[in-house]
Amino acid sequence: MITASHKQLADLLRTTDAERLETLWREADTVRQANVGDDVHLRGLVEFSNICDRNCAYCGLRKENSAMPRYRMTTEEILDCARQAMDFGYGTIVLQAGEHRSMKADWLAGVIRQIKTTTPLAVTLSVGERPAEEYAQWREAGADRYLLRFETSNPELYARIHPVADGTLADRLDCLRVLRELGYETGSGVMIGIPGQTYDILARDIEMFRELDLDMIGVGPFIPHPCTPLANHTYTNDKDDRQVPNSELMTYKVLALTRLTCPRTNLPSTTALATLNRDQGRERGLARGANVVMPTLTPKNYRRLYEIYPDKACFSETPRAYHLRLQQHILDMDRTIATGQGSSLHYVNRKQRGRYACPA
Repeated sequence: MITASHKQLADLLRTTDAERLETLWREADTVRQANVGDDVHLRGLVEFSNICDRNCAYCGLRKENSAMPRYRMTTEEILDCARQAMDFGYGTIVLQAGEHRSMKADWLAGVIRQIKTTTPLAVTLSVGERPAEEYAQWREAGADRYLLRFETSNPELYARIHPVADGTLADRLDCLRVLRELGYETGSGVMIGIPGQTYDILARDIEMFRELDLDMIGVGPFIPHPCTPLANHTYTNDKDDRQVPNSELMTYKVLALTRLTCPRTNLPSTTALATLNRDQGRERGLARGANVVMPTLTPKNYRRLYEIYPDKACFSETPRAYHLRLQQHILDMDRTIATGQGSSLHYVNRKQRGRYACPA
């Protein structure tokens, strides 16, 4: 674990010096190999609903986007995806959806139980802010992991991009503490280049990863959606500007610094990164600290409707075609395809010590 100061983190985020960047990539890859090895964990992503009650300023699923047809997959459709994950040799299925109260906790608990009783898969949930008793119900049903990105550590910026829902102000950091106390393997993360995000804010985000003692961390670039309030934001090219760019390079910097800061945490090379660079984005992410990829298993008729941002990578391929291509790319990097559920080594160590609660 590096102990870079806030100033040093901000300075590395700003740098464009090629030699410093090559050193950063090399150190991140070395730390990755020493702490989590050469295995790449493949998680089958199922985006089972695009219904959302929130009006987040950056997200195409936002409630006020009336141009988007809405859907929710049936239990059997989700179970078909779980069977496909087993067929591909994945150890985890990730169930992701918009945040909507019409999705009953009992229904999702039933889906989790069926997956856990008919497959050896780990179940990761990513369905947003919910009451603590629902998190507990899903954990009891067998859910293993939960992803809830805090998006930004800056309260003012968070309030601008996340309007309150139903008049209630949720605290995502408090949600993460509840999830940890329930024994979930807990993941979070941020967007890179949100309008209004400064280098100081982003450096603070990386410090927050360490303070929260996270098991999984996802970082990806902000990609504007045309049906959102942030659709028309433009970035300057002035390297001394306080605004963080939503660039491929900046995403690699955050990924590498996150690996150095949280060496035993699982870090995905995200679809958003692959969207910025379709030829090499995922592979470069894996070479700069990442050890997880989440290929989509969402059926094609639904995949086009889960449009958090437009023009996603791998949209046109079948899950099997993408799986085979991804496997080959990983092997070409002299990395290995992981087997089993692939729990975060950070989580495994923490569980052995009996430490579930988040730091205060």
